[in-house]
Amino acid sequence: MTNYEKVVSNIQEVKARKGRVIAIATEGDKLLPTMSDFVIEVPKTSEVLVPLLSVIPLQLLSYYIAVLRGRNVDQPRNLAKSVTVE
Repeated sequence: MTNYEKVVSNIQEVKARKGRVIAIATEGDKLLPTMSDFVIEVPKTSEVLVPLLSVIPLQLLSYYIAVLRGRNVDQPRNLAKSVTVE
């Protein structure tokens, strides 16, 4: 199973539980916009560079959500190391 197929499966799980989905998709992707509530598009590029392009809008989204919620973005608390094993 490819990473893309795993993402699609995860989105289906979230939607089945009535969750809202904000997806980061490459330009021209036809499937993710139909499954997601909100889509942030990044330019189509080499598969190796997609994570680098995706992290920029994610960090900006996190920053602006924290600001809107009145959180201090310079002092994160309760950070925990975690290891995800697939």
